[in-house]
Amino acid sequence: MSVRRHAEIAGAGFAGLAVATALAQRGWSVRVHERGEEVRAFGAGIWIWENGVRVLAAVGAADEAFRNCPPADEFINWDPRGRHVHCATFPAMPTPSAPRLFCVTRQQLLTALLRAATHAGVDVVTGSTAVGARPDGELHTADGRRWRADLVIAADGVNSRVRDSLGLLARRRRHVDGAIRVLVAHRPGYADTWPDRTLREWWNGRRRLLYTPCDRDVFYLCFTAPLTDREGSRVPLNRASWTRSFPHLASIIDRVGDDNRYDVFETTRLHRWSSGRVAIVGDAAHAMVPGLGQGCGTALVNALSLAVTVHDAADVAAALAPWEEARRPLTEHTQRWSAISWPKSRWPIWGVRLFYGLPIWRRWMTAQRVKPALALPHGTEAAAPWVPRATEAMR
Repeated sequence: MSVRRHAEIAGAGFAGLAVATALAQRGWSVRVHERGEEVRAFGAGIWIWENGVRVLAAVGAADEAFRNCPPADEFINWDPRGRHVHCATFPAMPTPSAPRLFCVTRQQLLTALLRAATHAGVDVVTGSTAVGARPDGELHTADGRRWRADLVIAADGVNSRVRDSLGLLARRRRHVDGAIRVLVAHRPGYADTWPDRTLREWWNGRRRLLYTPCDRDVFYLCFTAPLTDREGSRVPLNRASWTRSFPHLASIIDRVGDDNRYDVFETTRLHRWSSGRVAIVGDAAHAMVPGLGQGCGTALVNALSLAVTVHDAADVAAALAPWEEARRPLTEHTQRWSAISWPKSRWPIWGVRLFYGLPIWRRWMTAQRVKPALALPHGTEAAAPWVPRATEAMR
């Protein structure tokens, strides 16, 4: 009789819960350490492309994650004079060349993953802060305890203490831009009416305001401004300053509350994604700017791939190098194209239109941008695309 393998995971975020669930579904015993007193996400929305949808379906979280959240129809940018900068359309069903895009609240997604993990038998311990690890398979927590495992996974975010305790960080770059991200309740009015599934973004100088519908109750606003823009990056949100930049959106800006935060975008790259029997996933390994909306999707894909790879391996530690070798090229492609695709608010509008619209370049560029979304995650190759239940689709 084979011995049941055990995993200790730092972080109950999207990547941590996804890999925990996938391992538990394959017969592992799994414990997840969450530093907060409860598993919860801050109030914002998040984009999930087709690759992330397939992972959520594989771990049994898709139905709840996308409840009352049909896919987006289109994404439109406007300049300060009301002219279209760029427009993209999305299918209702995936095709070989066009992936779906869903927009959900972070809390709904996290709750779906948490319930899938709990159903699979994962032990989630709150109020437990991971502070380091040893390559031989030992996770250290702030209370002085040492947790032995066949596999330790660091999914503790861009500020990962587990990653840093192993000296794996090669580069951590703070970008010039950041964002204030909030959820706002729906009310009748322009850009605020269900079932509108159009994503809208307005530009004014170096400021951008993104509107993303999530569900019947709330929509997601993302206020992006450079750190050097003191009024634009100030928290609580300076509603008067942002209204001056986007006066036609005054009715929704005015409804943003004071409980918000400004986050600077970062990119992380590691020397290696593992050390001995410790693996690094999510933002701890590959944080990126949100130019493709693939930060969460990439984390989910790599988390599932990790679970599938180590489960099939006779030697867990030896399996981590081929896992990284298989996943890292597309991950770095995604980081690179996220940076390339980041809104060109410092460019003249004619240059932005040329970037997105030059015929030969456009076909090749679009292929690079959608490549992560169209790639089949390891462990989902034989699965059909997820579709909402008929009753959900009708709501």
